[in-house]
Amino acid sequence: MEIMRLLHTSDWHLGQTLHRFERSYEHQCFLSWLLNTLVSEEIDGLLIAGDIFDNANPSASSHKQFYQFLQQAKIRVPRLQIVIIAGNHDSAARLEAVEPLLSAMDITVTGHIVRTEGFQIDIDKLLVPLKNSTGEIAAWCLAIPFLRPGDVPRSDSGGDAYMEGITLLYQQAFECALSRRQSGQAIVAMGHCHMVGGEVSADSERRIVIGGAEALSASVFDPIIAYAALGHLHLAQRVGRQEHLRYSGSPLPMSFAEIDYRHQVLCVELAGESLLSVTEVVIPRAVELLRIPKQAAPVDEVLAQLLMLDLPLTDVCRHPYLEVRVKLDKPEPGLRARIEAALDGKPVRLTRIETSLCEKASDKVAAMSLDDLNRLRPDDIFKRLYESRYGTQVPDAQLAAFEELFLESDLIS
Repeated sequence: MEIMRLLHTSDWHLGQTLHRFERSYEHQCFLSWLLNTLVSEEIDGLLIAGDIFDNANPSASSHKQFYQFLQQAKIRVPRLQIVIIAGNHDSAARLEAVEPLLSAMDITVTGHIVRTEGFQIDIDKLLVPLKNSTGEIAAWCLAIPFLRPGDVPRSDSGGDAYMEGITLLYQQAFECALSRRQSGQAIVAMGHCHMVGGEVSADSERRIVIGGAEALSASVFDPIIAYAALGHLHLAQRVGRQEHLRYSGSPLPMSFAEIDYRHQVLCVELAGESLLSVTEVVIPRAVELLRIPKQAAPVDEVLAQLLMLDLPLTDVCRHPYLEVRVKLDKPEPGLRARIEAALDGKPVRLTRIETSLCEKASDKVAAMSLDDLNRLRPDDIFKRLYESRYGTQVPDAQLAAFEELFLESDLIS
């Protein structure tokens, strides 16, 4: 029996910046690695499950990077089929604008749901036959992009119209594929969505909340579907611990919340109508993310660690990104300057300084009525706020500075 090999990836976010630092070098490292992987793994079909770009209006350089990859992929693996769906970050229209050219290269792009003249969803546009290395159809792909309320068929069951519409669309596409497939041909699905139980990255994923719906049930995928290639969540994971329902995750960390993620692509093997195996192929990280310290610490301790930081000299594009974590017990107006001085000459890129406060004393401050608040003078409010935040009285120098600023603003007004 001929084995078909698919590679599942998603959430490239080309054009993304990390706290003002552009990341085209990292993306290019990933794309070059991916080209080699397509060759070494002898891949028949590449499934890209949405969020190719980081925003709906990507730069010309991001477009160029993407299309150069597609060109090189077809040169390196001429028989390769590529199926691309739009994610919630993508512009469906922009992705589909070059569809006539891409289709001639055996590249399918599904950006939005097409309707017929009778305003019925054109299910045929969502079905892609996938061919194995001998050129025979080995599977049918439900290439369904990120769905908005206007994309889904109407449901009259009285429940959540959006959620039920998505379920109905997948059902209609599945039934159409089922009617077309011949014995021995598998059915795979693609989707860009948040599934129930999926673990979300705290800082970098845009929530999908439409009509109060946050996550889709795994029941949208019929049990006969051999594999579902999902996009949107950046952490590679199974849905409901099911081997055939998978998020490939993002190829590089989109934020420091993803510093410990194991970034990967998934090599999927189909044997006839069934899933044979799913292999995780780890993506090497081109640029490191550093957190110093691991847990927030007092200023002097942090500065000491930064001064001891010893990193190898590399090209600027390979300098690690650094997040500094400081615990404060009083205001530190010169904090950034002190941190930058400690890092002077070190091959690292300071992305952000995360500050946290020592145990707050806000619980010790008695609640006040509106009448009491109205009787407070501005300096009294400043004193109470300072005490609630830092657990100590305002130093005389800072109180004097506040009073001077307040006087100046009063004179100006």
